[in-house]
Amino acid sequence: MITSWADVRRAGGKRAPSGRAERLAALRGKDVLVVGLARSGRAAVELLLESGCSVAATDLRRADELGIDAAEWERRGVRLTLGDHPIELLDAAELIVVSPGVPEEAPLVAEGRARGIPVIGELELAYRASAGVWLAVTGTNGKTTTTALLGELVRTTGNPVAVAGNIGIALSSEVASVPAEGFIVAEVSSFQLDSIEAFAPRVAVLLNITEDHLDRYDSFDDYVRSKKRIFMNQTGEDFAVMNVDDPRIEALVGGVRANVIPVSTTREVRDGVFVRRGSIVSRLGEEEREIVQAARLRIPGPHNLANAVAAVAAATAVGVDPASAAAALTRFSPLPHRMEPIAEMNGVLFVNDSKATNVDSVRYALASYDRPIVLIAGGKDKGADFGALRDLVRERVKRLVLIGEAADAMERSFAGVASVERAASLREAVRAAAESASPGDVVLLSPACASFDMFEDFEDRGRRFKDEVRALAGPPNREGSS
Repeated sequence: MITSWADVRRAGGKRAPSGRAERLAALRGKDVLVVGLARSGRAAVELLLESGCSVAATDLRRADELGIDAAEWERRGVRLTLGDHPIELLDAAELIVVSPGVPEEAPLVAEGRARGIPVIGELELAYRASAGVWLAVTGTNGKTTTTALLGELVRTTGNPVAVAGNIGIALSSEVASVPAEGFIVAEVSSFQLDSIEAFAPRVAVLLNITEDHLDRYDSFDDYVRSKKRIFMNQTGEDFAVMNVDDPRIEALVGGVRANVIPVSTTREVRDGVFVRRGSIVSRLGEEEREIVQAARLRIPGPHNLANAVAAVAAATAVGVDPASAAAALTRFSPLPHRMEPIAEMNGVLFVNDSKATNVDSVRYALASYDRPIVLIAGGKDKGADFGALRDLVRERVKRLVLIGEAADAMERSFAGVASVERAASLREAVRAAAESASPGDVVLLSPACASFDMFEDFEDRGRRFKDEVRALAGPPNREGSS
């Protein structure tokens, strides 16, 4: 029976036999088809080759678009098909590994399932090939910051740690190097969770659930079910860190088999982690510890306080000492492209929040500043309700500069609540925003949209934003930008 945080740490730190050898033996010699060769897919190919599999791989893009050495892969035995997904690839396949960006209804994948061929994702593959203890983080917003922070916290144990997954480092490229006494801290998306079978993290963290990816899921309920899958294979020896400030998550608590550690920033919770009078506090039974004052955190905003509380709960479950946790929390800085301060010029603060690809991310960003905001937003619409931001935009945004495919929809949503300007490129948007800003204002890139209409990804968008901001302080760059 768990009655204290010491009991939690003992249970969370147990190293049950991983079964890695058995899982790898089951893979060895299989004919595996990898569908999708972005970062995760390429890492899956490498892991499968190292595991003794016969590998076929396919992507709709060409080798030069993917940045792969096709000749080298073929020399190593990979049967590579680019520019098409011919159904004939299924004839020899005993297992299909899909990248997160490949939809379940993709014809090749759907036909594979119809033929009875097992289909797993790169997350499941990495889990089968791993020996370390898994801590997995999901949620609509805050996953990357929480994952990176949790990685810093568990490093204080002195054990080997890999931080990977949706954070931008493929799990398949990292897990084989982590021994049984080490930790794998994984950011996992709903897309990755859709294709798990045995995946069972020792600690699973669910931060929040708000509307997102409605261009891929049939309904919001389907999206919620996808997030809930992070708990589906856990047992009574595992831990589920659940943000009970989110009513959708609180409603899921009763259906979880793992030991639930509730977290909250708005109220005290029993047997969990919460914020009281400006401090992060852990409590289990009669044992209570103050971890750190929230004011000492270097990551701004109430959403990041929630992220920190969840990271503390997860870290405590695997043996992180509270004092060590406090030290790690106070030295952790914002990650690139997540409310990242870039420069302050003429009293105007420029902030890169390119990772804000949905409405709720922008809500958190706008609520984090008590100074007027010139907001740069827009991009590829994911089916979001931009109107949900109207009141906050009216209250916080002095001018709105719109870019990308979603500009029309956003202008309609914010008609009458903010001064709106359209820009044809990110360069034009940055310069228009700078001209509109006064000393004491914030120029904030927080798009509420995906980036793929104008950029390679949110990181590319963020880098270009930083380049354009820095160009404001120097000689004008005469090359075009988009």
